[in-house]
Amino acid sequence: MISNAGVLFRKWMSRALLAAIVWTTIGFIFTLPSLSTPGAWRKDLLSYVTLWWSWGLLAFLIVALDARLPFSGAQLGRRIAAHLPLSLFFTSLLVYVLAAVRALLGLGSWTILGDPHLLPNALRGMFLWNWLIYWVIVGAWQAYRYYQRYLSSELRRERLERQFSEARLNALRMQLHPHFLFNALNTISSQVERDPRLARGMIEHLGDLLRLSLESKDKQEVPLAEELEFLEHYLAIQKIRFGDHLKVELEIQPEVKLASVPSLFLQPLVENAIRHGLSQRSSRGTVTISAERRDSQVKIRVLDDGVGLPPDWSLATSAGLGITITQQRIAGLYPQGASRFAIRDRQGGGTEVEIDLPFRGARENAHGVAES
Repeated sequence: MISNAGVLFRKWMSRALLAAIVWTTIGFIFTLPSLSTPGAWRKDLLSYVTLWWSWGLLAFLIVALDARLPFSGAQLGRRIAAHLPLSLFFTSLLVYVLAAVRALLGLGSWTILGDPHLLPNALRGMFLWNWLIYWVIVGAWQAYRYYQRYLSSELRRERLERQFSEARLNALRMQLHPHFLFNALNTISSQVERDPRLARGMIEHLGDLLRLSLESKDKQEVPLAEELEFLEHYLAIQKIRFGDHLKVELEIQPEVKLASVPSLFLQPLVENAIRHGLSQRSSRGTVTISAERRDSQVKIRVLDDGVGLPPDWSLATSAGLGITITQQRIAGLYPQGASRFAIRDRQGGGTEVEIDLPFRGARENAHGVAES
């Protein structure tokens, strides 16, 4: 295992190599106008490369000092004011660093570092140009810092939006539990005195429903097969209640049984079909649940042959709590038009609920990323 010191050393070496490439490239760019002059470009190349290498060495110190300034990112004016004396210091220091680099490369003498006229001569020469270079370095560093803060703020915003979305979906899902439990207990209570044996059978299935609900309490999506298992226990309660007056047909393609679907989304739809569509019929009614894959989508339909929708019914204003929550959960789990939820009169009588969801395997989460 590589030690932390080794990792830090490799990190600093890679940064130093990248910096050397960048500063050398800048020096070469400044040499380009001299390439057309024979014999002059080598001298200019060495002159500019040593200049920018010197600034490259000082840039590490400039960045380190800037990081230690006691000002936040919003206090840009104070940060600039602090750099004013630093700019004069580092521009003066560059004169000696440049002389040392040139001497190290054999382009000058080490004795020049002790020359008392070195700095005054530099002040009369390229001092203003080098002072401007200092501010270019500081400006580039500030731009980089602001860009990093922008990326961090974007990540935080996306994380907060995701957490808010998940909290909202969980809140919607939690609203389904008391709604479903109340309706189930109300159905069971109507049979307690009339037929205690049937009531006990309903309670057993309700216990299985609650167990499955608790097992999936932390899941926004489950395989369709798991959702159908939950629905099976709910339908068992309803079949005990309605007997032969209720017929349920399942038309599920085998390949979509492992598709991810919202947890507990079929039960409110089927409950709505039974309560508002079939319970008002005197004859036998049928609820059909179908699921098939069409290209990159799963098309799910819940059909009944009941009384149909009232003439003035609309999904926006007339839907009950279960339907409204289910629609909002689907829209939240699959945003930006990735899903479709529609309720309409069924041709031939009754009601049809149609849901289109993006097809993905049950081992993928809501962002399409495979889970381990």
